[in-house]
Amino acid sequence: MEDKSILITTGEPAGIGPDITLQLAQQALPIPVQIVALADPELLAQRASELGLSVQLHTYDPLKPVQKHQAGHLEVISVPLSQSVKSGELNAANASYVLEILRQGCQACLEKRFDALVTAPVHKGIINEAGIPFSGHTEFFAEQTDTKQVVMMLATKKLRVALVTTHLPLSAVSSAITPKRLETVIRILAADLTNKFGCQLPHILVCGLNPHAGEGGHLGKEEIVTIIPTLNKLRAEGLQLTGPVSADTAFIPQSLSGVDAVLTMYHDQGLPVLKQQGFSKAVNITLGLPIIRTSVDHGTALNLAGTGEASSESLYNAIEMAWGMISGL
Repeated sequence: MEDKSILITTGEPAGIGPDITLQLAQQALPIPVQIVALADPELLAQRASELGLSVQLHTYDPLKPVQKHQAGHLEVISVPLSQSVKSGELNAANASYVLEILRQGCQACLEKRFDALVTAPVHKGIINEAGIPFSGHTEFFAEQTDTKQVVMMLATKKLRVALVTTHLPLSAVSSAITPKRLETVIRILAADLTNKFGCQLPHILVCGLNPHAGEGGHLGKEEIVTIIPTLNKLRAEGLQLTGPVSADTAFIPQSLSGVDAVLTMYHDQGLPVLKQQGFSKAVNITLGLPIIRTSVDHGTALNLAGTGEASSESLYNAIEMAWGMISGL
């Protein structure tokens, strides 16, 4: 397993993505893996100078044998910025740069040149301000890989939370939860828990959409019309599903006993709980893709860029998670 490579996309150049990549590069990693970054080398050199970090940048050579990461060194695939960057100051002119490093990273993994892709945070707002429709990494990689349905899951060492819908306004969530979508999401989640996380007959706890899981239809009909029939269909095929349960009790220890993942209906139903339990310790994982993709659990933190106050803990956890998925651990 010592000939495996992980590619990092360094994200929004004005944010902390370059910072945490450089901080990580300074460290000796306990896992035997090659680390390569997609970025503008001049940006990394400038940010290293701002942070007072000593990191030797090397142009990545695909013809050289894979080498385990060495502390204080970072291999880089060069992607030029559109305009120079000042830490903490967004510039819509660099939106195309951000998407290009994502595109190149995804393509490199599709072509099996790298074993996994780990992404630093991007700023959705500035990409959209540049006139480029963008709702998030998850949707972008689904489109790039021609994958009809993917599943967003965040995980700590103790809890996994997956989503039926991702970056939608709350007003659009109910109509997006169709029997077909729910069934597909559960099948992808169950398959990847088995194939990528080693969970035999995974137990999935499914939240309802409405308060008290609809309370028998008095607080909403989605459970009766969509969720319960879909769960019953899949249970009949042998999937181990509990629910729909009320989201306000889904995360208590008794409910989570023996559960491999919690499936929530929308973004803010489950992720606040997970991040409260382990912010900076969680990892964002895209299930259903033909590549392995993990990510940090935080945003661009523009106010911390260039200050040295950002933490690379979540980035390391994302790399460790990707390594485990590569290794089948």
